[in-house]
Amino acid sequence: QVQLVESGGGLVQPGGSLRLSCAASGFSFDDYAIGWFRQAPGKEREFVAGTIRYAYNTYYADSVKGRFTISRDNAKNTVYLQMNSLKPEDTAVYYCAASVRIGFPTDGNEYNYWGQGTQVTVSS
Repeated sequence: QVQLVESGGGLVQPGGSLRLSCAASGFSFDDYAIGWFRQAPGKEREFVAGTIRYAYNTYYADSVKGRFTISRDNAKNTVYLQMNSLKPEDTAVYYCAASVRIGFPTDGNEYNYWGQGTQVTVSS
């Protein structure tokens, strides 16, 4: 059974940091690109960051470059999203997803499996 389980969300003040985790099971983790997406109330889901198959190359949305860092630990089947200098506009439900696509998938339709999401709220 395929599972992606996010954790680490919560309430943080502007300028603060959070680290999200995505634990995967039930599929060959190395064979999949893993991405983080987010969806704020009333807005469409958007790509945040990704890490490609087999390697540790990463890519980011412009809105989070320099503030967020994605990393993957293939030995633990886990991907992390370190979020620094958080802003109120980062408030959203964050989802991790797995894609069998080669390259740098950023469209949610390119992803095969999804987690349930974790809430991140940035507010004073």
